[in-house]
Amino acid sequence: MDILLIAGLWLDGSAWDEVVPELTALGHRPVPLTLPGQGDGRTSATLDDQLEAVLAAVDAASGKPLVVGHSAASTLAWLAADARPGKVAKVALIGGFPAADGETYADFFTIENGAMPFPGWAPFEGPDSADLDQQARDRFASAAVRVPEGVAKGVVRLTDERRLDIPVVLVCPEFTPAQAKECITPRGCPELARAAHLTYVDLDSGHWPMATRPRALARLLAEAADS
Repeated sequence: MDILLIAGLWLDGSAWDEVVPELTALGHRPVPLTLPGQGDGRTSATLDDQLEAVLAAVDAASGKPLVVGHSAASTLAWLAADARPGKVAKVALIGGFPAADGETYADFFTIENGAMPFPGWAPFEGPDSADLDQQARDRFASAAVRVPEGVAKGVVRLTDERRLDIPVVLVCPEFTPAQAKECITPRGCPELARAAHLTYVDLDSGHWPMATRPRALARLLAEAADS
């Protein structure tokens, strides 16, 4: 199966470099995506631009793909399911929850000169980054791609209720499935609260398992694709 990989904020397709060979070895075709505004100098890129790139990958896939969204990109994966409900086999969300219709995509940190830079590690101290050593933190920070304002402040629009019938796998890295279930309520996470087929998978890692546990993450994604 084709597995489309969408990394979260400040990351491009290279975030999956250690996951890709593992998925290939497990018999799948991983497709890591680098989206408009991720290192191409397009600070004018918008959320719609990024969604169009994801949809192009869905349309180009061989058969129905598994669409994987990490962190904030969980919303992009869910938007793809909404726009292509007949073409997406399953959605896997890693450490993130999709925004609801009318919410902003990822307006979390200060915008500077039209983009949102990586804010440093202070906001992520604790379970998010506990498994990242200093070398890994330095590597992440030096490679971080500023998120265009039009992406971060883009408004989520969901229009097709058929997305709710697409199976969803929630990979729980820095939080447990039990903690996730407490958050998934009609008020806290209405999209997943309404999902007809939602399963939880535990992964003992921080927020960026593609960097710290790529083999385990690849195995979980392959199992999601195979099931």
